[in-house]
Amino acid sequence: MKQDFKIQGLSKLGEFLQQFLQNSEEEYSLEEAELFALMKKSEVENPWFTIENQRFCFKNWADILKIENIKNWLSEYQVSHFSKKVGLILAGNIPLVGFHDVMCVILSNHIPIIKLSSKDRLILPFLLNKWGEFSEWNLEYQFVEKLSDYEAVIATGSNNTARYLEYYFKDTLSIIRKNRTSVAVLKGNETDDEIKLLAEDIFRYFGLGCRNVTRLFIPKDFELSKLFENFIEFKDVVNHHKYANNYDYNRAIYLLNQEKFWDNNFVMLKEDDVLFSPLSVLNFSRYENIEDVKLFLNENETDIQCVVAKPELEISDSIYFGEAQNPNLNTYADNVDTMRFLEVI
Repeated sequence: MKQDFKIQGLSKLGEFLQQFLQNSEEEYSLEEAELFALMKKSEVENPWFTIENQRFCFKNWADILKIENIKNWLSEYQVSHFSKKVGLILAGNIPLVGFHDVMCVILSNHIPIIKLSSKDRLILPFLLNKWGEFSEWNLEYQFVEKLSDYEAVIATGSNNTARYLEYYFKDTLSIIRKNRTSVAVLKGNETDDEIKLLAEDIFRYFGLGCRNVTRLFIPKDFELSKLFENFIEFKDVVNHHKYANNYDYNRAIYLLNQEKFWDNNFVMLKEDDVLFSPLSVLNFSRYENIEDVKLFLNENETDIQCVVAKPELEISDSIYFGEAQNPNLNTYADNVDTMRFLEVI
């Protein structure tokens, strides 16, 4: 019974976000105006969280928080009969990146003890409050400055932070996430529309997410100009001062070091085997044999969040162009099934 109320409330939260996105500012209800005010405040506190990117994030949640989607997702799992406190250390690199973890804990019948990122501290409390109101049930959760009194932990941080977290929580059931990035593999016959979808995977959220593509594999004879021509829709990213600072800095370093790179005035392409690239830079390498690419992907799977490619390349677990920033309810960070973890704590 309680689970049904939670599911219905969550679907109503999706409907609320859908209505919010459809309305103009003049049409906002009091609650929608409150949400928009929080969005503007979030952008002031963290300039990476532009209104556009926050709205993009809301649209993703509005699209997937349908009652049938939620029920189908949860049908694969058992709800715990005994509620336990689960500490959550949330990241703040892109808007609401920790919402999925919070949702998993609540729907598993556990209690999330939430340490928000200072970079993303405003929207999640609002949405959880609305979820509770729509559920007509008292959702149990806590916001804390420091975790204590927990029985399991899910934490996300940089590689350096993760080493500390692994030591600190070594005696606790835990999921500790590290830095990851995403890659794309081109066959060479991609259409302009497919490359434009790839641009979404690269530039959405300014490239700050672990699902953003930072490394390309392209055929030996692929023309780089085809990329630049179809990236042009994202040319305005360089008008964002923080992105522009990264672009200017990295470009200056490459020029000073006399390194070879290709530039279209808002992103640089650099032929480099390194998986992670600096912000405003896209690393690429050319291949002759797709099996060599697959070998690289297997050898570096612990650093790769997702692989973007056409199905005909037959790359295991790859997703299609434009889907990187549209994960489903059953898409789990680092390919670790959070719901399954919560079943057994």
